[in-house]
Amino acid sequence: MEYVSTRGGTGAVDFEGALFSGYAPDGGLFMPQHIPSLDRDTLRRWSSLSYPELVKELCSLFIPAKLVPRNVLSELINRAFNRFRHKNVVHLSKLKDGLNILELWHGVTYAFKDLSLSCTGQFLQYFLEKKQKHVNILVGTSGDTGSSAIESVRGQKNVDIFVLLPKGLCTQIQELQMTTVIEDNVHVFAAHGNSDEIDEPIKELFADVNFAGKYNLMSLNSVNWSRIMVQIAHYFYAYFQCTPSLDTTQLPMVEIVVPTGGGGNITAGCIAQKMGLPIRLVTVVNSNDIIHRTVQHGDFSLAESVKATLASAMDIQEPYNVERILWLLSGSDSRLIKTLMEQFNISKRLKLPEDLHRKLSKTLGSCSASDQDIVGAMQRCWEENQYLLCPHSAVAAHYHYSQPHSIPRCCLAPASAAKFQDALLRAGLAPQIPPEISALTAMETRSTPLERGQDWTQVLRGRIEAVAQQWEAQAG
Repeated sequence: MEYVSTRGGTGAVDFEGALFSGYAPDGGLFMPQHIPSLDRDTLRRWSSLSYPELVKELCSLFIPAKLVPRNVLSELINRAFNRFRHKNVVHLSKLKDGLNILELWHGVTYAFKDLSLSCTGQFLQYFLEKKQKHVNILVGTSGDTGSSAIESVRGQKNVDIFVLLPKGLCTQIQELQMTTVIEDNVHVFAAHGNSDEIDEPIKELFADVNFAGKYNLMSLNSVNWSRIMVQIAHYFYAYFQCTPSLDTTQLPMVEIVVPTGGGGNITAGCIAQKMGLPIRLVTVVNSNDIIHRTVQHGDFSLAESVKATLASAMDIQEPYNVERILWLLSGSDSRLIKTLMEQFNISKRLKLPEDLHRKLSKTLGSCSASDQDIVGAMQRCWEENQYLLCPHSAVAAHYHYSQPHSIPRCCLAPASAAKFQDALLRAGLAPQIPPEISALTAMETRSTPLERGQDWTQVLRGRIEAVAQQWEAQAG
């Protein structure tokens, strides 16, 4: 199994090469050269597996045994999930009115990103220990990625992590989950800008191929293929939990509703579908609706500005993983994708070719939800079930409540409501705060401000160089 860039300008790499990368050197994103197909017998066999066992099966399709022996892969994944609070790692709550909520948030930071990042952190450490190598991880976060990425590598001697968060645009809890980690290998920057703006200096540093190579830069955003790969398991687990039986002549369909920001999770769903899983996918967004407009009208164009919403982790205008989905649907046409993405990068506007738009709207349904819709879904779910939804999960629940369904449906829940107290209060609901989250407010914090007018790229470059010199001195 080898990995190629969506833009076709880079040679193929193995899993280790994709893992230790950010963007591909040509600006594209790594994808597997071919997607494995699963037959009915495999699906039947997998249907009784636990979530961790599904992750192992799926990872073994994308990571050759000669690179990571099967027994080692199994041990790494077991280790990744040993800090999760739920015995099943993820949990399906079956609520009234056919509302099925797949809780993906039982990890350390109460967010779904703990699932993929805990595994990715283990894969990283495995290769780093073998090679006695040091890497610098660059992460931009709209809320949850930063803390999950930090937890996956905090205290590790071969890794330094640099996280950019949008000051004042995360919830207080999300920010504290990052700024209260004071290990020496964790460097948090509080930027006075939005999620798209903090991605720019990260892209610039990866585009400087000499700098990225010299300092072993890599990403743990969903730019990283490893995160997409682990997330494919969400869809198989959701399907097996929600389907009544696999003994029918034709395998039953399940609709899976996916709250979407940068598009990594919905990309994993498209890959699961291409592997043969009989699912219907719906991508749901907040008022930052570029993906909804792309699915409905083929209009992949920026709005005038990012709107601040209750579902703040989805306040994203440039969902970079759409490039992966378009590559998949175009039949791996890297020349077309390169042309389209270069056009978008220049003008920030793109009208999809008719054939590609038709394939996209056949693959995905879509819906956008206003803050009013989000509050309404949170209130209704509490009134009917005494169950608290986070505002991102509520975007999926809004779709469920507003769209009748004839097949089983599963809504993915990316975060615990405990992280979004302001949204709960806005909905007139009482937050239920776990003690480990309450304790954050009394802890010491540490971060470096990035002010408007500063050259953020230069600040990051200087810090990375200083950290690398320090590491070399200690290693020497």
